[in-house]
Amino acid sequence: MEIRLQKVIADAGVASRRKAEELIRQGRVTVNGRVSTEMGLKVDPARDHVKVDGRHLKPAAPKAYVMLNKPGRVLTTLEGPGGEGRLTVQQFLRGVKQRVFPVGRLDYDAEGLLLLTNDGQLAQRLLHPRYHVPKTYLVKVKGVLDDGCWKWWGIRS
Repeated sequence: MEIRLQKVIADAGVASRRKAEELIRQGRVTVNGRVSTEMGLKVDPARDHVKVDGRHLKPAAPKAYVMLNKPGRVLTTLEGPGGEGRLTVQQFLRGVKQRVFPVGRLDYDAEGLLLLTNDGQLAQRLLHPRYHVPKTYLVKVKGVLDDGCWKWWGIRS
């Protein structure tokens, strides 16, 4: 089955799709011994030999699904400003061998269920508005909400 080259690279755990596109643009990817800089090139991972920086890709990692009860004061990111003394969800994934990413976001102060996966198709089905997946949030507010707050949220009081 033919799949876009950047997806094959991402599924092998080398990089995200966007970073895989950068690798392709930079000429660091070969398919069957030839440098490939063509975006959207389709390859058959079972038949074609794909290398990144001269190294053969490993087979795609098995699908992984992690449910994390994200505590408050933790960033919903794998990379980024965690070095500023703030924790990221990456610190809670030390035992997870596959490269997973958060499906959606929870605010820094918010706590609750966060799904992380390497299954891009599932993430797309859960997040894209066209699939109408309902999401429920429980919000605790300090103080009293006035009519202006309800209108801002699009709710009639």
